[in-house]
Amino acid sequence: MNSQQNLLLVAGATGYIGSRLIPLLLAQGHRVRALARDPAKLRERPGMNHPQLEIVQADLLDPISLHKACSGCRSAYYLVHSMNPANRDFAHSDRQAATNMVAATEATGVKRIIYLSGLGEEGANLSAHLRSRTEVGTILSAGQVPVTVFRAAMIIGSGSASFEILRYLVERLPVMITPRWVDTPCQPIGIRNVLHYLVACLDAPTTIGETFDIGQEEVLTYRQLMTLFAQEAGLRRRWIIPVPVLTPRLSSYWIHLVTPVPAALARPLAEGLRNEVVCHDTRIRSLLPQELLDCRTAIRLALDRSHEQQIASSWRDAGTLPPAEWATPDDPAWAGGTHFSDQRQIELAAPPEAVWQAITSIGGTNGWYYANWLWQLRGLIDRLIGGIGLQRGRRNAGELFAGDALDFWRVGRIEKPHFLQLVAEMKLPGQAALEFRLTPTANGYTRLQLRALFLPRGVAGILYWYAVTPFHQLVFSGLLRGMSKQLGVAILSGPDKLLD
Repeated sequence: MNSQQNLLLVAGATGYIGSRLIPLLLAQGHRVRALARDPAKLRERPGMNHPQLEIVQADLLDPISLHKACSGCRSAYYLVHSMNPANRDFAHSDRQAATNMVAATEATGVKRIIYLSGLGEEGANLSAHLRSRTEVGTILSAGQVPVTVFRAAMIIGSGSASFEILRYLVERLPVMITPRWVDTPCQPIGIRNVLHYLVACLDAPTTIGETFDIGQEEVLTYRQLMTLFAQEAGLRRRWIIPVPVLTPRLSSYWIHLVTPVPAALARPLAEGLRNEVVCHDTRIRSLLPQELLDCRTAIRLALDRSHEQQIASSWRDAGTLPPAEWATPDDPAWAGGTHFSDQRQIELAAPPEAVWQAITSIGGTNGWYYANWLWQLRGLIDRLIGGIGLQRGRRNAGELFAGDALDFWRVGRIEKPHFLQLVAEMKLPGQAALEFRLTPTANGYTRLQLRALFLPRGVAGILYWYAVTPFHQLVFSGLLRGMSKQLGVAILSGPDKLLD
C-alpha cells in the first residue's frame, strides 16, 4: 500500500480529541492530513511541523473545501461537533456537516469513517446534545462509506469540558445543591483509553461498520464521581444535597457562575447529565484489549496534568481565531470605522527574551502583574452579565499559541519573540484587542510597547471607551511597571503615553 493510500484525514484537528490524536497517529507512522478552519492554530503547536503531517484549511459546512480535504485519504476521523457558545442551533450545523462529510467521502473514495459519539439510549427524554450526536452517527452510517462508531459517556481528562465542570464544582463548593441527576448512573472513560481505541481500530478490520460502547468497567453516579474527585484532590468531605426544583436551565447558570464553562455550553451538557449513560455492548474490550483506567486513577492523572499546567488540549481552545483586521497598523484609520487606541511604552534593563517570557506568562494563575483585583472585578462583572469572565485561565503556564484562550482574551496573533495580540472575548459594546510589541535597544535591553485598541459598536461603544479611559493609566501603566518587578530589573524610561 503506497503512502497516499495510507493518508488519514482528521476532521476536528484543533478540538480536544483531535489535538491529542494526531501526535499518536504520527508516532505510529501514519501520514495525517489535519482539517482546520484556522490552520494557524495548529502550525505553531509542538509536534505540528512533522514531515508526515499536512495541515489544510477547510470547513465541514463548505462542501468544496471538504471535498479537496478528503481527496486521496484512505480513512477519515470525524471528531467534530458544533456545540459552542457562538452557535445557537448546533444540531442543525451538526446535521449539515455530517451530510457534507458523507457526500465528500463517497465522491473521493474514502474507505472508512471513524466517529466518536456519545452514549445514551434513544427516547423522548434524550438530551438535545446526545440526540444530535446520535443523529450524526445515523447520517454517517446511512452513506456508502462504512463507519466505525465509538460511543462514550463522560471523558475524564485534563481540559475536557465535563471534567472541568466536575473539578470546579467540587473544588469551590464544600456544599453543593444539585439537581436529581446527581444520582444518575454513568460509565466514564479515561482520555488515554479513548485515544487507544481510536488508533488501534485502524488495524482491526472487525471493527469496520460496527458501533461500540466504550467505558471503564465500573458504573458510578455523579455523586460518587464528586466524592472520588474530592478524595483525590485532598479536599474535605463535600456535602451534596439534591433538590427536585433545580432544572437543567438553572443548573447551567450555576455552572456558568462557578466554573469557566459558559452557560451556552453548560446547558446542553447539564441536560445530558439526566440521561443514564452506561455501556450495554462491551465487545470492544475483547476486540481491542487494553488496561482500562478506573475512575479514581483517571481523575488522579487528570489532576496531575492540571496542577502542572501541562494540558495537551482543552475545550477552551475550540473555535475559530477571532478576527481583528481592524487592529492592523497598516490599515487607514477609517478602514474599520471609528476606533480608539491607547499606547504606552517602557524601556527595561532586560534582554528581549526575558521580557518575552514574562509577557507570554501573563494571566491565569500568574495574574496581570498589577492590580489583579481590578482584573478580577472586571471578570466578575463580565460573568454576571453572561460573559466568560477570567475563570478560563490558560492551558499552559509559560507558553502561548495562536488560538489559545487566556482569561477573557484569546491569542489572535503571535510572532515569536516580539509580538503578541490578544483579542477580547468578554461582553463589550464593540471589539477590543491588547498588543505587546518588543524592540531590542542598542545596549541589548528592551523597549516594550503596549497598545489597547477598541472598535466601538454604536454610541454605547463610544461612551464605554470614554468611561474606561481614566483607568488605563492605573491598569496599563501599572502592568508595565509590574513587568519590571516580575523580572527584577530596573526601568530605564517610562511608562510613557504615546500619541496615536
